[in-house]
Amino acid sequence: MKSNRLKSDLRAATVVFLIALPLCLGIALASGASSFSGIIAGVVGGIVVGALSGSRLSVSGPAAGLTIVVLDAINTMGTFEAFLAALVLSGLLQILFGVMKAGRLASFFPTAVIKGMLAAIGLILIIKQIPYALGFEFNGAVGAALAEGQKNSSWTKIAQAFMNPKPLAVCASAVGLLVMVFWDAQKQYFFKLIPGALIAVISGVLLQEMAIIFAPLYALEPGHLVNLPTGLLSGEVSNFFKMPDWSAFKTPELYPVALTIAVIASIESLLSVEAIDKLDPKHKITPSNRELIAQGSGNLVSGLLGGIPVTAVIVRSSANLLAGAKSKMAAIYHGIFLIVAVFFIPQVINLIPLATLAAILLVVGFKLTNPRLIFEQLKKSPNQYIPFLVTVFAIVLSNLLTGIAIGLAVGFAFILPSYTRKSLVMTKQGSTYHIRLQNKVTFIHKSLLRSYLASVKSDSQVVFDQSAAHFIDEDISETIDNFKRTARFRNIEVRIEGDFLAD
Repeated sequence: MKSNRLKSDLRAATVVFLIALPLCLGIALASGASSFSGIIAGVVGGIVVGALSGSRLSVSGPAAGLTIVVLDAINTMGTFEAFLAALVLSGLLQILFGVMKAGRLASFFPTAVIKGMLAAIGLILIIKQIPYALGFEFNGAVGAALAEGQKNSSWTKIAQAFMNPKPLAVCASAVGLLVMVFWDAQKQYFFKLIPGALIAVISGVLLQEMAIIFAPLYALEPGHLVNLPTGLLSGEVSNFFKMPDWSAFKTPELYPVALTIAVIASIESLLSVEAIDKLDPKHKITPSNRELIAQGSGNLVSGLLGGIPVTAVIVRSSANLLAGAKSKMAAIYHGIFLIVAVFFIPQVINLIPLATLAAILLVVGFKLTNPRLIFEQLKKSPNQYIPFLVTVFAIVLSNLLTGIAIGLAVGFAFILPSYTRKSLVMTKQGSTYHIRLQNKVTFIHKSLLRSYLASVKSDSQVVFDQSAAHFIDEDISETIDNFKRTARFRNIEVRIEGDFLAD
């Protein structure tokens, strides 16, 4: 039994490693950090968070959703070392969130605002990767090429890249995009087992090597390739790790940066873990407060070693599940594989064109800003699509923290004035739980509803009475639908009574 679990976890870890390697490099690039800092975050996310988390299947590492946060934070703090000090503090804050049992944090954020945040991040990610897909040169200095605060900087780079494109970079990014689009469209198990990002990376490396042999004038210069340190085996390890600048704690800019990272990383992790729990065939629920402590410990360690922030990531977690992972050891093994790769084959990794990584991030950005998901959001009620649109535009036109604050303000402005009395009441008679929805039930009541549902015992009945409800938010409907899907595994009968009254 243990032997079978070991084989399954090792196989899953190999798949996740092949997905994580290019993403660690690409997300670090998009964040304005060094490639090595992305690898550090991947290792910490796999080993530290994997060991401390209560999740069986989730995998943590650098996340595309935090690229813009890190980019702005490095610019705000002035140096990468000062940013690391803020990351250490954000990790401590996440641990404090967990100790204070703030695991319900994500429940109080409207789905519309969260979706708006992800869509805006995807849009910004696409804009910032276009220059690198065309051959804009990254000079290797941490944050120097990407961390400008001016909104016009990305458009300037795009204009410069279009005026002077690198043919091989354009070819590598185009081939990478085509490979990943083709790969994602396939349904066969082979295509699910071998990540398209890996094939895209191999294609980019082959194009570069063929150019060196047959058309050296078109080969990419070192500034267009990954630049991992190659002296780790020679005892120079300490030279490649950045240390936090502790004097940054004297600067007032550090504290809002740390709080922003802590809150957004916590929300993204809790949402990712919740999503993977729904897919878990064993239907195990991850303790949210323990997850916050695990994620905070990961960011604390990553900051101390010179890495970028980590969160639980749904892409790697889903791949872990599909590849047959049986325990949290799969996540830990993938972190070990990243260490082995950076120690023993950095020369191979340094053959990867940055244009190929840009292509991978363009696909990630498109998935975050998927037009189909946007149109689905726009078909919903004004309570959903107006906060969504406001959040998207506010983030794109200002910054992430300001945009989220504006989106939340608009979301609450739509909801709070309508509350005149308690909207959720649960009573119990024998083995039957009656949950009465009345007046207007919105995302603010999601946390209370979840606590009610968590108290329901197996082999019972749950009756949702919505006859007195004038409005039921999509967040509430989704929570009820999710409960209905899992209730049968605990022999819980669910009934919904009454049609809610439209205003």
